[in-house]
Amino acid sequence: MSRPSDHATIDLYQLNLDSAFGRTEKVIWQPRIGAWIAYKKQMDLPMPEWCEGKDEYGILRELGVSARLYAFNACYRSEEHPDVRIEEEVLNAQDKEIRIITPVGTSRCVVHSSVDNWTQRQREWLVSSEDDLRIAIWREENRTWSFDTDLYETMLAENRDLGAPMIYLPRTNIQSLYIDSAGVEGGIMLLADHTDLCEAYFRSLDESHDRLIDEINASPIQLVNFGDNVHADTLGLTYFQKYLLPAYQRRCEKLRGAGKFTFAHWDGNCKALLPYVHETGLDGIEAITPEPQGDVTLDECAAALGDMFMIDGLPAVYFDETFSETELVDCTKKMIDLFAPNLMLGISDEISTFGDIDRIRLVTEVIDDYNASVQ
Repeated sequence: MSRPSDHATIDLYQLNLDSAFGRTEKVIWQPRIGAWIAYKKQMDLPMPEWCEGKDEYGILRELGVSARLYAFNACYRSEEHPDVRIEEEVLNAQDKEIRIITPVGTSRCVVHSSVDNWTQRQREWLVSSEDDLRIAIWREENRTWSFDTDLYETMLAENRDLGAPMIYLPRTNIQSLYIDSAGVEGGIMLLADHTDLCEAYFRSLDESHDRLIDEINASPIQLVNFGDNVHADTLGLTYFQKYLLPAYQRRCEKLRGAGKFTFAHWDGNCKALLPYVHETGLDGIEAITPEPQGDVTLDECAAALGDMFMIDGLPAVYFDETFSETELVDCTKKMIDLFAPNLMLGISDEISTFGDIDRIRLVTEVIDDYNASVQ
């Protein structure tokens, strides 16, 4: 029988906001399952019978849990300069060339689609030269942002039973260079060979994102993620302190002034960066991956974060049959002991393509029991 404090019963929109802003002792449970669903569909693999005919949100509703509602990113519109043209040419079954034609030059990349995954990867990167950097700078200098209020209201009406709206900002300066534009190796080489131009590109990104933040601050969305996919092994302390940290501090100051809750997505190794989390100005960190999957223990995370929020935290491998259900339950209980109430529980950072979706129910039982105890 469902209790008033259980996820299947409670107002998850309100719980999400109350948790973020310190108005409750309860913990919200937000497992992400998008990669699991996408792989099943891509490979035409069967799902459990109870999942059939349901989309991601339908499955989460059936499980009686919350969703991390990043779909609200669609409410923020990025517009290129009107003189920019984008052309695509199919090269073969998996590859296509994209050309971005601007008044200051043309950039190109080759994008590869995997046969067993929904994601795309760049075989040839968009930014690989001085000219490409100059084009990228011009594009950001001329980019505008807007917020679609009508879409927001429609999406809120459809999905507020699953949680509160969230958005993630574009990747911050050097992380954008690594992941969006040049690749890690190419980005490091560009930074070494063309430092001044790379830093000009970072400034153009920061200024463009500041214009987006102005739109966010004027909007009703209160939970703001920095979608950076930080990995200490590629970033290093030098680049973190020189580029990422000052940008985080500036972003957080602007967002906190408008009453927003801020957190960043660090899903790689992050032990070397944890001593600096309090300098960022963030309210929490998302997707820190503990042992046996990542490079930190839960105790090390708790010691570093202090009163900051842990967002996610359950290693994805605990949802695979390699590990026992007891290990997953014990980890969930330890997460509560170490971090609650500054905890938005999730999987660091998604259940794997081979995970057991029904194990989500085990975590729900633990969380609902805990929430009933603090009711």
